[in-house]
Amino acid sequence: MAKTELVEVEIDDMSDPQTSRNNYDEETEEETDRMEVKEQRQELSEEEEEEEEEHRNFKTRKRKSNKQQHICSHCGKSFKYKSGLKNHLWCHSAEKPFNCDQCGKKYISLSNLNLHLKVHSDEKPYACSVCGKSFSRLDCCKQHQKIHDEVRDHVCCECGNSFTTAGQLKQHQVVHTGEKPYKCSYCDKSFAQRGNLKSHERVHTGEKPYQCNQCGESFKYSNFLNDHMRVHSGLEPFICDQCGKEFHASSNLKTHLKIHSNERPYVCPYCGKSFSALVCCQRHQKIHTGEKDYLCSECGKGFTTLAQLKCHQKIHTGEKPYKCTYCDKTFTLSSQQKSHERIHTGEKPYSCTQCGEKFRHPNSVVNHMKKHFPPSLST
Repeated sequence: MAKTELVEVEIDDMSDPQTSRNNYDEETEEETDRMEVKEQRQELSEEEEEEEEEHRNFKTRKRKSNKQQHICSHCGKSFKYKSGLKNHLWCHSAEKPFNCDQCGKKYISLSNLNLHLKVHSDEKPYACSVCGKSFSRLDCCKQHQKIHDEVRDHVCCECGNSFTTAGQLKQHQVVHTGEKPYKCSYCDKSFAQRGNLKSHERVHTGEKPYQCNQCGESFKYSNFLNDHMRVHSGLEPFICDQCGKEFHASSNLKTHLKIHSNERPYVCPYCGKSFSALVCCQRHQKIHTGEKDYLCSECGKGFTTLAQLKCHQKIHTGEKPYKCTYCDKTFTLSSQQKSHERIHTGEKPYSCTQCGEKFRHPNSVVNHMKKHFPPSLST
């Protein structure tokens, strides 16, 4: 009986093919579903990768566009940041908003002002490794060191002269072109270099940006201040070995030595008179041109040099700062004081070339020479 039941059971299992087919179909569907899910996951993974790649490319494009999106409309220069473009735009503007509270100089950027302020603070952290000379700026120190290295890789194609920087070469090339793009805002003079223009304009403005930190005296030019500082430093003066005259600047001594050598390389194009110093020749030429750049604000009288104007202005102020060392007389000009003191000393430095007679004043010699060369009578 048990056997029969067993057979029946087996028959029952085998006797329902639809059930077996259904079970197979269910398993197949489940497997198919699993495969579809797997494929969907793979597809999703591929889509995610594509999206991630696209996102990375977008960020790269954005970074690249950010680097080039801040472009100067004047010159086309591009900047990574908006602040960089903003600072750059001052170059195209005449406005200089950053002022030095020490000397009044103006700058287009705060960084340039900070570099300039080191001039007043005497802070010079950058020292030349060869000679020990110190500088307030690293770029100035590097440029100076090229003097020792003799790196002159900027060559002028016109004359072959070489220079340590491209800026120096550019300044030099103006000699060949004759270009003078920098015009004085006070007179008609023009200059090849911006630095020369700035130096010249101080003649009109009276600006003296270089101040001695020992005594407070101010100077128009940095080399004048350097010469003056020798007075405080106790350095030995530069002495002429011909006459013993002392100078605080080596350049002044060199100019003076031409007097003894009779070297006069600078010739006036109007009358042919020659001079040992260029500045003397230029000053002399104003006699021919009638150029008088320096006007008295009190009476309007013009003068060829600033020194002449200053001497003249003392007439209006009544100032007599020069006192005789032998008596109580005072004078407006130092030359007047020296001429007067010869009365006390008996000095007669001016002599006649014909007879040797000596005089206290040069105009006395001129009057005396008329005796030797009387005017010819016209017939």
